[in-house]
Amino acid sequence: MIFMAAVMAFTYSAAQEKPDMNLQIKLYSKKIDSIVVAEKSKMNAELDIVDKDFKDNKITPEEKEKQRSEIASKYQQSINEKVDAQQSELQTATTEMVRNAVFMDRDSTGKNEMWLGFNGLNMKLGQKKTKNPKQSLQTLELSGSIMGAGLTSKKEPFNFYNKDSDTRNTIINSSEMAIRYEDQIGGFKSPVFYRVGLGVRFDQYVPKYGKVFKQEDSTLFVDDFDRGNLKKTQLNITYLYIPVDLRFVLNPKYTEYDGVQYLDNKKRQLSLVMGIYGGVKVGSVNYIKYSNENSGRIVERERIMHGVNDFIVGGKFGISYGGLKIFVQKDFTPIFNDSALLKNKYGVQIGIEFVNVIF
Repeated sequence: MIFMAAVMAFTYSAAQEKPDMNLQIKLYSKKIDSIVVAEKSKMNAELDIVDKDFKDNKITPEEKEKQRSEIASKYQQSINEKVDAQQSELQTATTEMVRNAVFMDRDSTGKNEMWLGFNGLNMKLGQKKTKNPKQSLQTLELSGSIMGAGLTSKKEPFNFYNKDSDTRNTIINSSEMAIRYEDQIGGFKSPVFYRVGLGVRFDQYVPKYGKVFKQEDSTLFVDDFDRGNLKKTQLNITYLYIPVDLRFVLNPKYTEYDGVQYLDNKKRQLSLVMGIYGGVKVGSVNYIKYSNENSGRIVERERIMHGVNDFIVGGKFGISYGGLKIFVQKDFTPIFNDSALLKNKYGVQIGIEFVNVIF
């Protein structure tokens, strides 16, 4: 999701340089709109027939409501299937864009750029070439991360793959996107930087096979699903958070300008990153997709009212080289409160920051 959002943001800013890519994005959007309009038109036509039969006393009120419900369900499923089929076109457009920009020179000037290498996917928007290295010591950056998130207990805070957990241990089930300001601490040769920003974190917790999250009597718990054939389920929690980091350059490289030495922040350098973060919950939704004898596709989204704390505070430790950053972050406060009947309530994430847009 972060990858797609970053690529679409880049495509928008580079519209004059990439008209063909922009056209594919617009065509995709128009196709989605046309699908919805066409299917709704067909549905309304069938609903008009049912209403006419009712006015002519050909069907009872109960039969009318039943037929209307069946028609609405049929077209809802049809719209979802046709929209899913169109997603491959957008993926093709973004893949071509990345392929055409592989290994672009990071020091190119005056244009929107995107390059892919060992340090991840990087973008630079509309920057002009500047000779003074002082300006590169202050940056504004949009970054994206993917993470594997798990739940641990207070006694075993880093027992990431806990077999006793109520949720599955999956490789990628969390992501972050943040915009950060970075500046140097100390003189121009100082290897220490601070970063402060604002971001959004998306966590997904999937119960073990055949189970779902349920809320009842002001409690949140995991239990067996007994209403049909369970296809997919996950608890989605979204946070708005503020990260504050310190970055220590381990192998600083320097450059000279007008007789003054500066740390060359344009060079790829190995760094340690340590920080803290605080966040506020902005959403928690339980998603369940299943089928039964009456329908092949039923989707439910239920807002979680109990069991999830409104705030989180945590710490982060990582190592970076260029635009690629590998990190571990731990929530110091529990994600779930006493109303959640879960064995493990503290979050821990292992992640990779791989998308960087430098303004």
